[in-house]
Amino acid sequence: MKRSIRGMLLLALMLTLVGSIAGKAPVAHAASGFYVSGTMLYDANGSPFVMRGVNYAHSWYKNDLNTAIPKIAATGANTVRIVLSNGSTYTKDSASTVSSIITLVKQYKMIAVLEVHDATGSDNAADLDKAVNYWIEIKNALIGQEKYVIINVANEWYGTWNGAGWANGYKSAIPKLRSAGLNHTLMVDAAGWGQYPDSIRDYGQSVLGADPNKNTMFSIHMYEYAGGAATTIKTNIDNVLNKGLCLTIGEFGQYHTNGDVDEPYILSYTQQKKVGWTAWSWHGNGADYAYLNLANGGGGSLTDWGNTVVYGINNANGIKQTSVKASVY
Repeated sequence: MKRSIRGMLLLALMLTLVGSIAGKAPVAHAASGFYVSGTMLYDANGSPFVMRGVNYAHSWYKNDLNTAIPKIAATGANTVRIVLSNGSTYTKDSASTVSSIITLVKQYKMIAVLEVHDATGSDNAADLDKAVNYWIEIKNALIGQEKYVIINVANEWYGTWNGAGWANGYKSAIPKLRSAGLNHTLMVDAAGWGQYPDSIRDYGQSVLGADPNKNTMFSIHMYEYAGGAATTIKTNIDNVLNKGLCLTIGEFGQYHTNGDVDEPYILSYTQQKKVGWTAWSWHGNGADYAYLNLANGGGGSLTDWGNTVVYGINNANGIKQTSVKASVY
């Protein structure tokens, strides 16, 4: 029987609505790349993606990249968070350099989380704006890479434990990035050098609301304050997830300046809650922070900390047991 065009369009609309109800949560933004929906991050194919990886301090060790990335990939990591510089504090990374980094990371089938490190600890909105301007300046290296790149707007911007000031900064920064055509998933670190998760709990929904794409996720850095004890870790993670926000642990260590970190619980609870993480950091932390080196040099063997991250505690919850590559590969 021949159907009218109007009838066919109505049928197609009904099937679409049924599919939306029966399937997973609707996409917040057209999936040209990663997107967030509720507490979960999805890749461009609509598959859930949970980060399991490490940080690599490229801006301080630019010559080690081609040695380090293959070694990081060999751990089974699905993500590498890479330190970049806009030139304010460290040596600037050009658009061509960033393009080469992305190409290399893709070659080894990992996702690149790119962050600007120059605004670390600053409360100055001008420093955050410099990070935003850097992303806009190099946008030709980024646009078209939404399936493979997440933009971590500014590492640990806002050192003070004050959620309102932190939120105001990002509510200005995010729309500016979107207006420039950057439609990637954005990552926003908590206030307090990344260790004040209450800023996300109290103001994260308003920061997400300022994103026209509704494609912003959040990051806690778990050192001695945000990750010092199991109860603290659980509370900090639950408080964000209970707000319906997407979360990752952008950095964590086994110890930090002012105390111990409960890294076994970070590994186990993030696995339970499907929260991603990238451990700090591959190499080069200097004598005072050598305990945070995952490897002995850019291409060296794993340290004790590296073995913990890669193989977990008693062969559970490390990269080897929990990392799943993005389905775009």
